[in-house]
Amino acid sequence: MEIETAEAQRTHREEGREAIAYFRSPRAIRERCEQIFAWVNEGHSRYFACDLTQLERVADYVISVMRCEYPDLQIPFHSRWRHFEVGNVPRLNQLENRLAELTPLFKAAAKFDLAIVSVLLDAGAGENWRYYEQETQLNLSRSEGLAVASFKMFCQGAFSSDNLLEVDALKLQALTEAELATGFQVNAENPLVGIDGRWKLLQKLGEVLVSLPHLFGEEKPRPGNLVNYLLSKSENGQLAASTVFNAVLEGLSNIWPGRLEIAGVNLGDVWQHPCLETAQSLHPAFVPFHKLSQWLTYSLLEPLQELGLEITGLDVLTGLPEYRNGGLCLDLGLINIKNQEIFRLSHSVASEVIVEWRALTVILLDKIAAAIREKLSMNAEELPLVKILQGGTWTAGRKIAAELRTDGKPPLQIVSDGTVF
Repeated sequence: MEIETAEAQRTHREEGREAIAYFRSPRAIRERCEQIFAWVNEGHSRYFACDLTQLERVADYVISVMRCEYPDLQIPFHSRWRHFEVGNVPRLNQLENRLAELTPLFKAAAKFDLAIVSVLLDAGAGENWRYYEQETQLNLSRSEGLAVASFKMFCQGAFSSDNLLEVDALKLQALTEAELATGFQVNAENPLVGIDGRWKLLQKLGEVLVSLPHLFGEEKPRPGNLVNYLLSKSENGQLAASTVFNAVLEGLSNIWPGRLEIAGVNLGDVWQHPCLETAQSLHPAFVPFHKLSQWLTYSLLEPLQELGLEITGLDVLTGLPEYRNGGLCLDLGLINIKNQEIFRLSHSVASEVIVEWRALTVILLDKIAAAIREKLSMNAEELPLVKILQGGTWTAGRKIAAELRTDGKPPLQIVSDGTVF
């Protein structure tokens, strides 16, 4: 009997490991989102219907934005690095000058430190928050404002226990909410959505860095040590984008608050949708998105390329299911609303309507990308999804929102806790 029990326990553990690996994979994101997409197209949704006849129009709109932003179609990756350049200010050149004396490896580690902290601090800022940059007199909002605020804090050594251009576990764990609020110029007149959630996320990151020495180093754990781990996973100067993504998910899954778990492992940006409950599989209702983790992955690729690595399999990762890409699909009629009431309400990120919207966005981004490539006679190697997002759907989503609504808000309102978008 004991042998059978031990066998059963081993089987259970193995099933748990397999399920965790599955829900951390881009394949799971597409498969689960595809099931919701099919369900919506069968007419079952209470909220949405898709109109694929609008695909050509959306592709044309995005191409017009791409040609305006990048006339030669030499589009960079959709990543945090773009936001640091807001206002055509050469902040990255300034950073390069300050890192000039470091070896290429330490330079890449510093950039990992910056990108990881900055992306984790990027969840929606709300409509009222602004960051005033003294040197340029720019008043910045949303993602760009958050980027510059985190960039300035990093350059001032605010995330380092030695006041260096780096981030370390000791300082993150000691960081106070007041320090973060000061760095982000938050006060009663300048409120930032989810400042408490962001602070706790950084503190939790400090704890996680210490707990995973194989990823973040034994001595003075820091996010940048992930560079060494990824170099060890490269072969013949090549590194798969999915390898970077897996490392991000393994390294950071425990920082997310109160999420779904399997065998005690926090899954991160994974939610549930009732249309999947009848599926014949373990944890059938689960829908993974991993939006911030994928965007962070995209943001880590450039420092790796600067080390001479060739990144392979870019299109294994998915489009990002956030309100600009999803807003594009809604505002241009690829997704239609069945009940106008949802425009007037604010929705939890765990709500059926938001999970459904995000799932449709993942699948429609693949379809938009295919239509764009066909119109431009380019293939996925020449125009990977990460460039279409930048060129691209994210920019187009912001543009159409500004054309349709005076404040440029997304069409659906999401209650943010500072940890998802």
